[in-house]
Amino acid sequence: MDAVGGSEESGPLTGANPGHAEASADPRFRANDEVAAPGLARFVRDVVHAKADRVTRRAGPRPGGRNGRDVLRRCAAKTTSEEWCVQVEIWSDIVCPWCAIGKRRFEASLDGFPHRDQVEVVWRSFELDPHAPRERAGGLTAHLAEKYGTSRDQAAGMQSHMTATAAGEGLDFHFERARPGNTFDAHRLLHLAREGGRQDAVKERLLTAYLTEGEPIGDPGTLVRLAADAGVDAAEAGAVLDGGAYADAVRADEAEAQALGVAAVPFFVFDRRYGVSGAQPAPVLRAALERAWDESRPITILADDATAEACADGACAV
Repeated sequence: MDAVGGSEESGPLTGANPGHAEASADPRFRANDEVAAPGLARFVRDVVHAKADRVTRRAGPRPGGRNGRDVLRRCAAKTTSEEWCVQVEIWSDIVCPWCAIGKRRFEASLDGFPHRDQVEVVWRSFELDPHAPRERAGGLTAHLAEKYGTSRDQAAGMQSHMTATAAGEGLDFHFERARPGNTFDAHRLLHLAREGGRQDAVKERLLTAYLTEGEPIGDPGTLVRLAADAGVDAAEAGAVLDGGAYADAVRADEAEAQALGVAAVPFFVFDRRYGVSGAQPAPVLRAALERAWDESRPITILADDATAEACADGACAV
């Protein structure tokens, strides 16, 4: 099986790991062939899969619901070159610094792409810690040290590495301000924002609020304000968080991630043809985008003469 961006073997599935691209692993999943192969066979022909540094555990499936394929159908139904589009789905979490870095690198991959306006981006839900409280006491550094069994100094060193990497992408991380918490409600608002065409703006606002400004990302009032900053009606956002709207959509995204064998985020799926795991360099993402574009295009009609003999509308004129 060919791979985008490289040819390093990773078991029965052929993938690539250029530069050991970073990703955040989720303890609910294990990156093994039994998990990955069935889903990838259904959805992704070729895989660029950067193995997660940490071995993770697999949990049972979560309840599913609508999985957004209505957008795929609308995109695929466009048949002229002027209307044709490629859909890029990105599984990520708000509290994932590599997801913010991956977002910047993906945006860089679009620079100079001649069909940029025909690329449809859909942000998919993925909770790194679905059992997190609304706000975790003690700060992020202490939490990382406890989670990975390291000292606070080692955890701070990890954060310094991420901060330096982020700065190279034009991002300003301040982990000392971060207030980690549950992101389920944030993901529900992202689904609301998608319906109004504001999903990318809300995603950007949430990432900045958590990684730079130190906003409590699990607080409903804060989330409503952040969504409003990005152009979502505050009353509508508040109504969503007061009820259970879009909960099934979030769980459907997560169930689909498990079916795909997603073990770490960010995870990019290009037109259901190619998968890229981790915050890969922009050239790798660009290569996947170009291949997906080339292979998803409708046929090119070389001759279109209305006077040429043909049958149409159930009849053949003689």
